[in-house]
Amino acid sequence: MVGGPGLTVARFLDTIPDRQVRRLLEGRVLALLNVVSGCELGGQRLRQAVQAMVDFGALLGEAGSRALVLGLLPEPKRAELEHRLGRSVSPDAAADWTKSDISGLRAFFGLLEEDRIVPAPPAAPIESVASAYGLFDHQRAAVRRLSPLLAENERRAVLHFPTGAGKTRTAMHVVAKALRESEPSVVVWLASGGELLEQARQAFKEAWTHLGTRPLQLGTMSGNRMPDLADFKDGFLAVGLEKGWAVLSRTDPDWAVRLAPSVRLVVFDEAHQSTAPTYRRLTDDLTLDYRCALLGLTATPGRTWADIDEDGELADLYSRTKVALEVPGGGNPVKYLIEDGYLARPLFRTLLAKPGIRINEGEVARIARALEIPENIVAALSMSEQYVTAVVQAIDELLRAGHRRVLVFGASVDQVLLLAGILVARGIRGGAVTGLTPRRDRDHLIQDFRAEDDVPRVLVNFGVLTTGFDAPRASAVVIARPTQSLVLFSQMVGRAIRGEKVGGTAACEIVTVVDPSLPGFGDVAEAFLNWEDVWQ
Repeated sequence: MVGGPGLTVARFLDTIPDRQVRRLLEGRVLALLNVVSGCELGGQRLRQAVQAMVDFGALLGEAGSRALVLGLLPEPKRAELEHRLGRSVSPDAAADWTKSDISGLRAFFGLLEEDRIVPAPPAAPIESVASAYGLFDHQRAAVRRLSPLLAENERRAVLHFPTGAGKTRTAMHVVAKALRESEPSVVVWLASGGELLEQARQAFKEAWTHLGTRPLQLGTMSGNRMPDLADFKDGFLAVGLEKGWAVLSRTDPDWAVRLAPSVRLVVFDEAHQSTAPTYRRLTDDLTLDYRCALLGLTATPGRTWADIDEDGELADLYSRTKVALEVPGGGNPVKYLIEDGYLARPLFRTLLAKPGIRINEGEVARIARALEIPENIVAALSMSEQYVTAVVQAIDELLRAGHRRVLVFGASVDQVLLLAGILVARGIRGGAVTGLTPRRDRDHLIQDFRAEDDVPRVLVNFGVLTTGFDAPRASAVVIARPTQSLVLFSQMVGRAIRGEKVGGTAACEIVTVVDPSLPGFGDVAEAFLNWEDVWQ
């Protein structure tokens, strides 16, 4: 048939006897082949040799060879070929074949003409090569501005990025650069809390895999982990602030001083904590060598809402040198990140604002003004029926609105445990995390909250998840904890404002007991700029 499968050269050779196979080779070539082989070839070895040595495309183009091949075709295949070509394929007529006939014969044997072979597309003159640990434009700009500041004069600076804008990833490029340029050398990463330290460790491992130039040591000083610093000469050392100070004050007051000659960069995560006297000594000891730079990371480059003197102490520690996120056009960085999808758009509303949910007017006023709140008042408020009811109703409303991950910041340990119990009784999946929660239980609850499924979950916590906690799918936050600290408030809000471009959500809902009309407490863009006058 015209649409038959044709005949491969190997299959054709298998259908004819050895003596006919030998006829396809020139006599001199056949004789030479037999001599070199040490015997007269036959069988499969002969056919393999012929297939390797004979250019069948050229052979079919010569009338004499073509006649030989046509005469050896099995009858069914001869009929198939005649149907294909629409002409006689008798060996006697082999001399009058047209170029088109010969092309058809070659196609029958699976031998494509050169002009019928589709060439591979040429390589593009310009190709795009992805970066496995790349940065966005605004992050690369920050690295470029930081580099000279950390290499000369005071060698101190703060990287000021909003929560969710990639401070850690950006800083790891600075870390990798420092380690590449000084060999051997040590970078020390200071952070409070196991979550921040583990986040830094994992980020460094990923970054150095792509940006590094040599094998390095990776050490951790935290909890019951204490590396042998005498042998730590070249690598990345993650130090918990509490552990670092405990060793300094109790067992080894000179550990940081001994390490200092090898240290070329100290990174202080959540830099607004670095003026605390204990942490200040730790930082001073580690940066004794004049070649060592100090880089602070923070979303809130101040310690207070309005105390310029205290905030000025922080600015002085970093030589009043701050690299803030800059965006095209020079507008507010947070507004740009929201509009461009890097941060989620926050929607604020106030808890306890509904009629019928009332607490003593003086207590509500005190909360609304974000003044200093005595612990006994906070404890009494947080466990009152009205307060707990308001929080539970807010959570219910968020879940009914379609939120699948709701993070709650409670006002006390007792309140958090009570809320968790109520939620479980109402069939809502979640749990409670406090400073008393065993590490294994805490890790399990956090991993469950981060799950990729659409089962609604609520995680209630007190004093734990304000930093070092990353849950991009969280699209709602309930801040049931009164606070006068803009730093703390910004950290709590920041847990849910990761945008779609970084795996988060387009918008997030913030339900809070803090009056959002206060400066900075209802506008994350305004809060970002709260401390600018101190650094100028």
